[in-house]
This record gives sequence, C-alpha cells and structure tokens, in this order.
Amino acid sequence: MDRNIYILSSGRLKRKDNTLYFENEDGVKKPIPVEQTNSIHFFGSVDFNTSLLHLLSHYQICFHVYNYYGFYDGTFTPRKSKVSGHSVVQQSAHVLDTSKRLYLARCFVEAGIHHMIRNLRKNNHADLTSYVNTMESLASNIREASDIPSLMGIEGSSRKVYYEALGRLIRNGMTFEERNKQPPQDPVNAMISFGNSLMYTTILSEFYKTVLDPSVSFLHEPSRKRFSLCLDVAEIFKPLVIDPLVLSLLNNRRIKNEHFDSKDGAVYLNDEGRRKFLDAYEEKLNTTVKHRKLNRNVSYRYLIRLEAYKLIKHFIGDETYKPIKAWW
Repeated sequence: MDRNIYILSSGRLKRKDNTLYFENEDGVKKPIPVEQTNSIHFFGSVDFNTSLLHLLSHYQICFHVYNYYGFYDGTFTPRKSKVSGHSVVQQSAHVLDTSKRLYLARCFVEAGIHHMIRNLRKNNHADLTSYVNTMESLASNIREASDIPSLMGIEGSSRKVYYEALGRLIRNGMTFEERNKQPPQDPVNAMISFGNSLMYTTILSEFYKTVLDPSVSFLHEPSRKRFSLCLDVAEIFKPLVIDPLVLSLLNNRRIKNEHFDSKDGAVYLNDEGRRKFLDAYEEKLNTTVKHRKLNRNVSYRYLIRLEAYKLIKHFIGDETYKPIKAWW
C-alpha cells in the first residue's frame, strides 16, 4: 500500500544510493521507504538537493510544502509518466463548450451539497431540519443554473447554511459561528482549513497518476496559479472526508484547545495537533467501503482516483460522468 509521509519537524532530507533518509535537527536519521511512498508532505523547514529530486522523479513521488501555519504553499511534481494528448485536448474542449462545462460544474456542486446534507442527516439532530430543507431548496435550482456564477452562488449559499448548522453539532467547548480562512480566527476554522489543504494535495497526488491535466477546470476558473481541477473535485470530497473528521476529532476530545496556537490574529494547529489530525486523516483515507459497481472494497483514497478515471472516460466519450454520492 502506498504511504503518505508527513514531516513535521525541521531537518534535512538526504539520499544515499537508492535510499531516502530524513535527519532531524538532533541528528536522528529515519529511513523513508521510497518504493512504498505515494507523496511527502513538508510542514517543517527541510533542506535537500537536486540528487533528492532525481530520486523522487524516478519513483514518481510528489512532495507538497506547507507554510508556518500548516497551510498549502506549493508542490513538486516529477515529469508525468502518463500523458495523453488526446485526453488533454478533449478535457480542454469540455471547458470551451459552455453546455459541456456547465454539465460538469453542476455535477460537482450537486455532489458537494449531497454530502453536506448527508452530514447533517447522519447526526439525527431534529433542530437541523430547517437547514436541510433550505439546502434542498437551493439544490433544486442547480439544473436550471445557466452559467458558472449562478452555480457558484448556489454553492456559496448552501455552504453558508451548512456551516451555520455544523456549528450546532460541535461540542467540547468549541464554538463555530462562521467560516473564515484568511487567516482562520478560531480552532474550528483552523482545522477545516488544514483539512482542506490536505484534501487538495491528496487529490493532486491522485490526479498525477492519471492523464488528467489538473489545471483545466470547470466550476472554478482555470488558473495559472493553482491546480483548479483539484478545487472542483474537492467540492465533492471536503464534506465527505474533512468535515466529519473535524466533528469526530472535536466531539471525541481527541483535539482540544491545548492543540492550537495563535500568532498575529491567526489560529492554527500546533505540532501535536497536526500529528493527531494527520493520523486520523490517514486512517480515514485508508478506510474501505464496498463499491457497488466494482463489487469489492476500496479505500476513500482510491475513490478519489476513481473519480479521475470517470472524468477521463467522460472526456473521451466512453461513459457519461456521474459524481460519487455516498451510499453508505
């Protein structure tokens, strides 16, 4: 099974022959099994040289860099081993054709709202009925939306209602009144932002294993500064993976006030908080569910890869894309 490696402390990443080692500031070395590594995430200040990059490229390992607060900064991706000019041309054609673009954008919004409503319903909280009804009413307008701004408006309005409802489910002395992220101003927002950054890089790592171009997107505008297709697909998986994880960690008291620090008005998870979140995140990604079409157990991580494969089939005309909507 491919592993994600998370490096929270500062130090140096070294290559010796075909083995990779991380050496922390105290000189303690830890080997990294490159043949079983999917991606490496740097949260501390890490030194390395081009010899390391050659090794990562050989084993097709992405690495993702996060800033002081634990939020995504950038990614190194090796030269892709899977490329298809035909697929990229067809993917781009679906952006240039308004009706084709709208179809996909609607799918992302629809699946995202489906999972948000699912989260509220699973908690079986009677006081949330009005929130669910409002979100269902907003979702009923998705098919009639005639442009991307209208869809973004529906998504934004739904998410605002959803976050208000989510705040009523949080215990453990935490409060959550509204979403803020630049910077996060309370522990709950800090966890959501941290989790969303992880989801973005997870999707990017999975897309890298396919012929998809992650910069060609449909709901979010294609951009030179980000892999915007990852943002599109994250609309589906953030409420499916990150939000339930945040609720579980808080309500089961696995993460408490002591796991946060603040600086210059920003609240962020400290090292111990990040370790707890990352452990739970990896556990969630490796959790399996019985796939109805494949008739076998697949992990949450592989569900993301399957979403990429479905998009590719849609672009080349093999099979119409249907976004995942959790059935379990």
